[in-house]
Amino acid sequence: MDIIKLIQQRQDENFNLHKDYLNHQMVDVLQTIGFDRKYRRAEGPYLFDHDGDRYLDLLSGYGVFALGRNHPKVVKVLRDVMEAEIPNLVQLDVSILSGLLAERLQAITPAGLDRIFFANSGTETVEAAIKFSRCATGRSKIVFCEGGYHGLTLGSLSATGDEYYRKDFGTLLPDFIEVPFGDLAALEKALSRKDVAGFITEPIQGHGVWIPEADYLPNAADLCRRYGTLFIADEVQTGLGRTGKMWAVDHWNVEPDILCMAKSLSGGFVPVGAVACRQWVFNKVFNRMDRAVVHGNTFGKNNLAMAAGLVTLEVLEEENLVANAAIMGDQILSDLTQLVGKYEYLKEVRGKGMMMALEFARPRSFSLKVPWDMMEAANQGLFSQMITVPLLQRHRIISQVAGHGMNIVKFIPPLTLSSCDRKWITEAVTDVVADAHRVPGAAWEFGKSLATKAVKMKTSAR
Repeated sequence: MDIIKLIQQRQDENFNLHKDYLNHQMVDVLQTIGFDRKYRRAEGPYLFDHDGDRYLDLLSGYGVFALGRNHPKVVKVLRDVMEAEIPNLVQLDVSILSGLLAERLQAITPAGLDRIFFANSGTETVEAAIKFSRCATGRSKIVFCEGGYHGLTLGSLSATGDEYYRKDFGTLLPDFIEVPFGDLAALEKALSRKDVAGFITEPIQGHGVWIPEADYLPNAADLCRRYGTLFIADEVQTGLGRTGKMWAVDHWNVEPDILCMAKSLSGGFVPVGAVACRQWVFNKVFNRMDRAVVHGNTFGKNNLAMAAGLVTLEVLEEENLVANAAIMGDQILSDLTQLVGKYEYLKEVRGKGMMMALEFARPRSFSLKVPWDMMEAANQGLFSQMITVPLLQRHRIISQVAGHGMNIVKFIPPLTLSSCDRKWITEAVTDVVADAHRVPGAAWEFGKSLATKAVKMKTSAR
């Protein structure tokens, strides 16, 4: 097979192939909002379409491309591993690359996390964390936060505090307790009976980019210790430099008992997840030789994934990307915060490092309230599409809505953004937000079109 020739011959069929054999609803969404572009090449934080136009990717594969796309060092290392003909997945063996990556991760994770378990994805790390906490404590209950997102497999979904993802999938796992994010009193009430195995939370909630009060995570960790519950930090999206520190918990000097990571560890190429945990927790799970394989997976320690993790950590260090995320992220947030107060629809700009949110809300002025109410009546959260779509169409910036039904636009770009990218973002957001305040105007003509389509979809679904 000449794979390059095959791609070149059929690359214009991508939307039709997905309509015929994959998720045709996703194709309908992309075509409805004008995101049906044909990308041909990727480099760093940029995508290039069939006309050679360059796009700034502030979605980065839901946070996968911390190093940018097709980093040359990652490409070289993966090629070297494939060409070396190293034994892979022998299974009744222990591989050198998984040992090396575990050693490297143990050195950079918070204190006390001495053991590493490898998986294939973020949701698998959460599944492992749930099982490990139950086994280690002898308890069954798991406490999670309202609005939190931990994955879509059954255990992870049971700990995901968003009904949009949970509904229509039947009864989820028992013994999962939801508490409001940031509410220490509710957390203590849930833990006080001393029957909770683990409390799982994202240090910063990805859906909405909700940042807790300064005392929340330290006090939550203290409550867990007081009541014998394991503190599980889900750093699948926030970890490995995204927030301007290696781990988001480092902003609050919190040391979890279990830490989940994935996404960026892949280098953007090979799916890989890892769980770092305290040795006594690990030893409770794998406590005898006949239990050496009581939890595992087939592909978790494959050579390409382990090599991708090793080179990712090296690039993060060599290129000072964690520091760049902190500095450049603060500068972009500062630029965009200046728009708050100037434009009524823009309620707040918040974030840490390369994890940012622009929250929009109902304005004060009557002339702006009317079109806002029209959009919200058609579909809750529809206004945010009046930001993401023109960012793409007019400024070639790819962004996302932060969650279902939210008027929050989220940026999770590569950690490699430059001062030129900063200027690109600031000028584009300023233009699009300003345009949304011109009523009537081109933006609201597009908004009416979106609202009409949303109403039609609601009607046809009944």
